[in-house]
Amino acid sequence: MSSNSQDIRRAILARWHENLSKYGNLFSSDSISGSSPPSVFVGSYNYPKVFVGPMVPPVHGDTSLLDNPEKWAGKSLEEIVNFRLNLIRGIQKISIEQTEGRYIENLQEITMSSKPADSDLQFTKTTSASVSLDGESAPFGPIGEIKSAKFHATSATKSIEKIFYDKDLKAQDAVLNLYNSGIDVSKIQKCFSIGMLGQKRKLVPTKWSITATDDIISKSLTEEILNYSLIDSYKVFTYEHLGNLFSVVLFPHRWIYEMIEAWYSDGVLGFGSDFEDARGINHHPAIAGAYFAAKLGVTEYLEKNKIQSGVIILREIRPEYAIPVGVWQVREGIRSAMRQTPLVGETFDDALTLASKKMSISKPEWLSKGNILKLIRQKTIADFF
Repeated sequence: MSSNSQDIRRAILARWHENLSKYGNLFSSDSISGSSPPSVFVGSYNYPKVFVGPMVPPVHGDTSLLDNPEKWAGKSLEEIVNFRLNLIRGIQKISIEQTEGRYIENLQEITMSSKPADSDLQFTKTTSASVSLDGESAPFGPIGEIKSAKFHATSATKSIEKIFYDKDLKAQDAVLNLYNSGIDVSKIQKCFSIGMLGQKRKLVPTKWSITATDDIISKSLTEEILNYSLIDSYKVFTYEHLGNLFSVVLFPHRWIYEMIEAWYSDGVLGFGSDFEDARGINHHPAIAGAYFAAKLGVTEYLEKNKIQSGVIILREIRPEYAIPVGVWQVREGIRSAMRQTPLVGETFDDALTLASKKMSISKPEWLSKGNILKLIRQKTIADFF
């Protein structure tokens, strides 16, 4: 990464250490008492026996903002990093098959809670307030192995409670039911992760549950979109946040979708892309998390407006995105882009010119790294019927 990224990380870390000089005793302790947003985390290390537990800040009250990405629009990178660092993560090693028992059931109650849940954790040893920030992994606050835990769950969210007790419902249908009930995607992902959905339940590492939830919902929306009339213009939506610049191009075509990402690593430009047609993605995705998160954001727009189109999304990851904070920011970035007033191009080529105008990467470069022109030249699904 460039020195710019390193400078940003150093500045954020310096201010965090300044904060610790005043409140460090809250983060270095053998116990914690606070209100979980509510938040739970399931790790992937040592799968299928993984580290599972609540995330709790050392304060009581309305802490919901600390783990609610849908409410983070307009927040700075430092603010979001601090949300993560302020959550102390309690862990116990649990088999992914263990979705019952007092500890897991308590975590499930917290997850379905309609507001922050007071929690008291005792750790086997004092937690360390020392954290590191890099350009590769998402930030985490202190971690402590739980010796004992007490949770005080609040009233449950009724639609989640209903799904939780319906063990005849498949996990996919449970996800869609919750989504159509208006439950935030980030909340559904937590329910999926902590083994609350489906017939054959198991714990799912958080990062996997995030992508699975985005995939299930966006796939369902795509099936609806295939029934709609084609868009009749070339629209370009752009949005920038947290050092990420997004351009979304909609164009008259049966559903085809490609996302191309570009990033800088030690001054060298790297690219990644994935694509699909109406039959869905037919290869192992290279940029899986971001691909499905962005797909969800754009398919929501198409379904809401009852239109079908071809879609290409360009994402330039600039050095200012010095600390990755999760693929939620791609989903929310695309959602925000689709709420902007679009530019309108005369042709597909014109639309791509508009899409790449504010980017440091040229239109020919984007096209050379993707497959969209090949997809357009191929037969559409309608040609097979």
